[in-house]
Amino acid sequence: MRNDVRDRRAETGESQADLAAAVGVTRQSINAIERGRYDPSLDLAFALADHFDCRIEDLFDPDAEAADEE
Repeated sequence: MRNDVRDRRAETGESQADLAAAVGVTRQSINAIERGRYDPSLDLAFALADHFDCRIEDLFDPDAEAADEE
């Protein structure tokens, strides 16, 4: 699954640690999501979408492969 978490985080100027604290997970979890090694739970996907003020569908694309898997 491809996601735009890294790009959106870069646009806001947040570090992985900042984003992790904002949504209640570890920095390692954010890193794993960004690298396509971990698909977030539905609760976490909603928290990330809420944080970036977008829809889950705008943040995650289940039909595309993650950048590291290409």
